[in-house]
Amino acid sequence: MVMKIITFSFLICLIYKLQGHCKSDINLGFTLPLSAPIEYTPGFIGKAYLMETETSSRREPSFKAALTMESSDYKGRYLCSIQVFLGDVRVWSSGHYTKMYVSSKCIFELTEDGDMRLKRSNKRVGWRSGTSGQGIERLEIQSTGNLVLLDAMNMIKWQSFNFPTDVMLSGQRLDVATQLTSFPKDSTMFYSFEVLRDKIALFLNLDKLKYSYWEYKPIENKTVNFLRLGPNGLDIFDDNSHRIGRIEQPLTRFLAIGNITGNLGLYSYKPDKGKFEATFQALSNTCDLPVACKPYGICTSSKSCSCIKVMSKGDCNNNEEEWLSMKRLCDHEMVELEGVTTVLRNGTEARNVSKERCEELCKKDCECRGASYSVPDESCVMYGVVMGVKEIERVSGLSYMVKIPKGVRLSDEKSNVRKWVVGLVGGIDALVILLLLSGFGFYYIRKRRKRSSQPQPQPQPQPQLQEDPNT
Repeated sequence: MVMKIITFSFLICLIYKLQGHCKSDINLGFTLPLSAPIEYTPGFIGKAYLMETETSSRREPSFKAALTMESSDYKGRYLCSIQVFLGDVRVWSSGHYTKMYVSSKCIFELTEDGDMRLKRSNKRVGWRSGTSGQGIERLEIQSTGNLVLLDAMNMIKWQSFNFPTDVMLSGQRLDVATQLTSFPKDSTMFYSFEVLRDKIALFLNLDKLKYSYWEYKPIENKTVNFLRLGPNGLDIFDDNSHRIGRIEQPLTRFLAIGNITGNLGLYSYKPDKGKFEATFQALSNTCDLPVACKPYGICTSSKSCSCIKVMSKGDCNNNEEEWLSMKRLCDHEMVELEGVTTVLRNGTEARNVSKERCEELCKKDCECRGASYSVPDESCVMYGVVMGVKEIERVSGLSYMVKIPKGVRLSDEKSNVRKWVVGLVGGIDALVILLLLSGFGFYYIRKRRKRSSQPQPQPQPQPQLQEDPNT
C-alpha cells in the first residue's frame, strides 16, 4: 500500500506579499491555530508560515518560520513544532529533542508577558520558550535564519541559535562542549558533531557507548574554544579568538549531519539547479561511514556489504535492533578476521598487552563484541558493537577480532582444526564465484559437444542431432 502524502500550507504573510514585502516579526498577543484532518491521515504535513526574511536576490531562497504538524507513528497522533526553513530545507525545529504530540490541533501563541508557546486543543502547553516577564516585545526571524525574542532595546532574550539541532547556519557559532545531533528514523542510535578542546569530531552514540569515526585537529595541537560558520567555510578559533583552522568551502550556507549516513557536509546553493548541494563531505569513501553496512557487516573494496555470521543460524538480513539487542556475550570465543578493520575509534583501550591477552580481555568482558590489536603499539582496543567494519589491504601487525558463540563449528570439523562459522559472503565475492562457475560450466558443455560430434563405433550409425547456433 502506497502511503499518500498530503501537504497543506497556509501563508500568514500572504497579504504582505501582495503589498510587495513579507513581515519578518510578530508582536505580543499573536495566536495561530493549525488543525489536522478529522480522520488521521498518514503522511500528512501541515505548515502555517509565520514570518519570512527578505532576500537581495530572487534567485536565492529566503528563511521562513512556520508552525507545522506532521503525522507520526505514535498512537495515530501528529507532531507539533515551530520550524525554520531555508527554501525547502528545514534548518531548525523546536521538536528536535522534545516531541510534542497532538490529536487534532496545534496552537502557536506569543503571550502578552513574552512567552512563546505551543498548546494542544485542551489548552495544555507542550512547549515554551520560558521567557515570561523578561520584557519581550516581539518575535523576529533575522537574515541569518536565527529566530529571536527581542526586548524594547532590541536585546536578544532568547534565540534558536542557542538550541542547535542537526544544522549549523552561516553566521552561527558553536562553543566548546556544544554539539549538533542527528537521529536516524526507527533507531536507538544517533550521530553527534561535537566541539572539544583538542578537536572537532563526529560520534556514533548507542545507549552508553560512544565512538568517534571522523576527527579534525587544528594546527600545532592548539586549544579549541569555538567554531563559526561563514561564507568561506567552517572556522575554528582558540581562547583568544584567533583562527587556528579552517575547512574552506566558498559560498557555504549551512552545515548538516545526515540522519541516515552520519556524514558531515557543507552545503551551497546552486541557482542553475534550484537546490542545495554538498560541496564538502567529511567522509568521501562510503566504507568510511559507520553504518555503510548493517551491524556485523563488512564493507568490501567494491563498496558492497559482506556478512559475519556470528550465530549458528546467523542471518545477515536481521534488522539493526535485533543485532544491537543481543544478550551479553559471556560464553563466547574470539575469531580473527583477516584484511579488515573498523572505522570506529575511542574504544576501551589497554596498552602494553599481547595479542593473546587482548583476546582474553574481550572474552572476559561480556559487553565486548570485537577488538582490534596493534603489534607495534602493543595496544588493544575493545568495542561494544561490531560496526563500521571495512575491508583493507593486509597490514602487518594489525588484527581485528570478533566474538562468536562458543562451540559453533562446521559438522565436518577435525579434532585438530577449528573451523568457525564465519561467512564473508559479499556481493562482489558472490559475483566472482558465479562467474567462475559459469566458466567451468561453459567449458564442460563445449567439451561434451566436441565429443558428441566425433564418430562413435556403433553397430549401426545413428543420425546426429543438429545444434541450434543460437544456443
